[in-house]
Amino acid sequence: MALPKRKSSKSRTRRTKAENMKRSLNKAGFDKESGAPSLPHRVCPATGKYKGRQVITVSDE
Repeated sequence: MALPKRKSSKSRTRRTKAENMKRSLNKAGFDKESGAPSLPHRVCPATGKYKGRQVITVSDE
């Protein structure tokens, strides 16, 4: 495993963390059936389907 040769300074570490915080983590896609935004590898909150199968029942209120 590679190790750093020198200790990273606080300012360099904080600058890197600040850059990483600017990036968006949500890569929301859209459900093919309902068109609602949904996260990958998760059940669609609008339809309750995952990979084309009905997983949970969604009540219409």
